[in-house]
Amino acid sequence: MSTENKIEMIRGGQFIVKETNPSEVFTPEDFSDEQKMMRESVQEFVDKEIVPNKDRFEKKDYALTEEVMRKAGEMGFLGVAVPEEYDGLGMGFVSTMLVCDYISGATGSIATAFGAHTGIGTMPITLYGTEEQKKKYVPKLATGEWFGAYCLTEPGAGSDANSGKTKAELTADGKHYKINGQKMWISNAGFCNVFVVFARLEDDKNITGFIVENDPSNGITMGEEEHKLGIHSSSTRQVFFNDCLVPVENMLAGRGEGFKIAMNALNVGRIKLAAACLDAQRRVITLATNYANEREQFKTPIAKFGAIRKKLAEMAVNAYVGESASYRAAKDVENRIHLRQEEGATFAEAELKGVEEFAIECSILKVAVSEDMQACSDEGIQIYGGMGFSADAPMEAAWRDARISRIYEGTNEINRMLAVGMLVKKAMKGHVNLLEPAMAVGNELTSIPSFETPDFSEPLSEEMDMVKKLKKVFLMVAGSAVQKFGPALEEHQQLLIAASDILIEIYMAESAILRTQKNIARTSVEEQKEQIAMSQYYLYQASKIIQARAEEGISSFAEGDEQRMMLMGLKRFTKYTNLPNIVALRDTIADKVTEANKYPF
Repeated sequence: MSTENKIEMIRGGQFIVKETNPSEVFTPEDFSDEQKMMRESVQEFVDKEIVPNKDRFEKKDYALTEEVMRKAGEMGFLGVAVPEEYDGLGMGFVSTMLVCDYISGATGSIATAFGAHTGIGTMPITLYGTEEQKKKYVPKLATGEWFGAYCLTEPGAGSDANSGKTKAELTADGKHYKINGQKMWISNAGFCNVFVVFARLEDDKNITGFIVENDPSNGITMGEEEHKLGIHSSSTRQVFFNDCLVPVENMLAGRGEGFKIAMNALNVGRIKLAAACLDAQRRVITLATNYANEREQFKTPIAKFGAIRKKLAEMAVNAYVGESASYRAAKDVENRIHLRQEEGATFAEAELKGVEEFAIECSILKVAVSEDMQACSDEGIQIYGGMGFSADAPMEAAWRDARISRIYEGTNEINRMLAVGMLVKKAMKGHVNLLEPAMAVGNELTSIPSFETPDFSEPLSEEMDMVKKLKKVFLMVAGSAVQKFGPALEEHQQLLIAASDILIEIYMAESAILRTQKNIARTSVEEQKEQIAMSQYYLYQASKIIQARAEEGISSFAEGDEQRMMLMGLKRFTKYTNLPNIVALRDTIADKVTEANKYPF
């Protein structure tokens, strides 16, 4: 099979009905020499410019954020995803994820400023702008000469982004649009040079995007800096437009195209937000391990206590799994972008379609990794004990900064429902064949189960067999729910959330196992001992979550014989042939982390 055909076979959401060969997934161990050099460059930048100034970031030093962002622009980090013709580096999607990953770990203030500028501030113009717009604005944004912000949210328009009240009216001479309205929670507002603003023309169904230069003399005023739980040095203000005149040539894309721009920007933002939580986890794990190794109680380092070892192991497992899934999806997106370009699409068209194809995975990652980061920082506080609650220790700020990630880019509740909703729509369009596998699972429920003992001689073969069975759980629950409710399924939010949790756990668990299997093939079982333990441990925890969510879902719509049949199937599909020793797995992982005195994977 040619590379092109193989890539064509990989579509967003298909992981739930297709088997993936470990050789086909991209892992952090696959970084090219160029990507490794970029990672080292970003790490050096963070350790020099951000880490020594963490106290200043916590004290709302907005000027420092602007200064660091400008230096990041000089280093080329702001233009990694921007084509070279607009003064960017023109690197691939995986490289853009990598930079976002490693520049975001030390403080949420820079993570937010970076994400807002490079993602929703720069990319809408890069992907939707006219050639004149791109030449005028993108080089300045790519180099850090100018900074961007994104004005979508309003007091009455949050998750329902298309309900904004900000108005745009064509002036009598036809040369300008006059914008009036209020935007809130605008990241980078205090130091940005250009806004991407969404407003409604007349009674249009959908909003329209505009590129608006930040000129206070042109009817733009701002509220004071918001007082926030975390991300203290991320400039966040309300922005008011009062008869703000915008040249007609500054409309972004076409009239009524704003909602599409906003949704596609969110897809990119979701997978990048997952990346932004990865190095934050690594750093918290390393700090917590350092403390646990140094802190003695009862004449013993607390790192030797089982309760602490459990925490360190679980923190490391989630970080490893998050890395595995994030870079797997990033490479799938990059492959799709390359395929589109080979078919003749422009960079902008290919980028948009590439990310849109994997919108399901983007939502999955946003939810899973943001929640893992919150759990990681919470356990970090617990390991530090009373000191963890002090602002003088690093965990308190990490916990506060992590909290916003579950709200950014669409709340996790919204993203959970989107993931399943988008998968069902893909199935209806014929892009993912859910119907036949779901029917096959239905038939399996009424058949006599096989009592043959499978061959699990290959490393992680039993775990991959369990993943296949867990996919049947999703198909059983989601297939029955779709059959019962049809288009009205979207009204059953709690059922959607339960189904989504099943989908999320499958993708994350499978990604970790595939990464480990790939690395076993190029090293050895012994060298991947801890990675095997992490993959097994995560899958075990995932199977318990899936069992609970499936029971909840089944009980919400099935009764009598149908319910009994599905619960019997659930028991069959979540049963281990050989139950792993969970405590031993945790000990294996904790030994590696505490001996390395850092996140070592």
